[in-house]
Amino acid sequence: MATAVNPKKSRFGLPSLRRLTWVDWVLNVLRVAIILAVVIGATNTIISGKYTAAQWISLVTAGLAQGSIYALIALGYTLVYGILLMINFAHGEVYMAGAFTAYFVADWTARNGLLDRFPIPSIILWFIVAAAVSSGVAMLLERVAYRPLRGAPRLVPLITAIGASFFLQYTFRGFYGSGFKSYPDVPMIKGTVAIGGFDIPLAQIVVLTSALLLMSVLYWLVERTKMGKAMRAVSEDKEVARLMGIDIDKVIVFTFVVGGALAGAAGVINGLYRPQGVNFFM
Repeated sequence: MATAVNPKKSRFGLPSLRRLTWVDWVLNVLRVAIILAVVIGATNTIISGKYTAAQWISLVTAGLAQGSIYALIALGYTLVYGILLMINFAHGEVYMAGAFTAYFVADWTARNGLLDRFPIPSIILWFIVAAAVSSGVAMLLERVAYRPLRGAPRLVPLITAIGASFFLQYTFRGFYGSGFKSYPDVPMIKGTVAIGGFDIPLAQIVVLTSALLLMSVLYWLVERTKMGKAMRAVSEDKEVARLMGIDIDKVIVFTFVVGGALAGAAGVINGLYRPQGVNFFM
């Protein structure tokens, strides 16, 4: 039976320097070099007058906002990989399903005047619908496409995931069409906010705040709840977790649901933030 071996930790909870491999050292050097290159390049462009400090702040906040959306999508992807060690190529379609379906709810709330009268409840409804649809699609994928192949060679579920990805893409194209669908404007997130002498778009602040809130909830779920402990146990060693009475199938389904909910929420945030909207190939 395979057992998990945890690397020795320092008193700060970080891996001991003696345990770092040459690959770790190379990656760390590359990270530091990239950070230094960005800092030096940004400083030079400001000094030379090519870009102002305000323009750099605008670029940074835009990058953080877009990156936080990608991070939410990636969190669901890595949760599944951490449990099953399987690359879920259909996770992008889980994201698309929630964003696409929530668009029609958003359009309905806008046409009926609900968005103008009750903006916050309307947006919360969008998130709930997107999370529910994406979670449902993720559960269906796990039950139909992945669970029957759980003991198969690793290449088999990989091929199945690619097939499921194409199936979902063109199924939703048949349902909703191939054009872009733009979410309705939300006036309450328009405009800018002055922070430290710089004008930051309110939409970017909303995106970052929403993403950080969802990440905090995920951290609490994984680190502080009984199901989160079960997820970590299954990730370390499925057989030992089973012997300890953990329902492996329940944990895996829950992981897909959480990953799907995060992807659906990311879809709504993307729809609010990017004016070009959503489509079946997003």
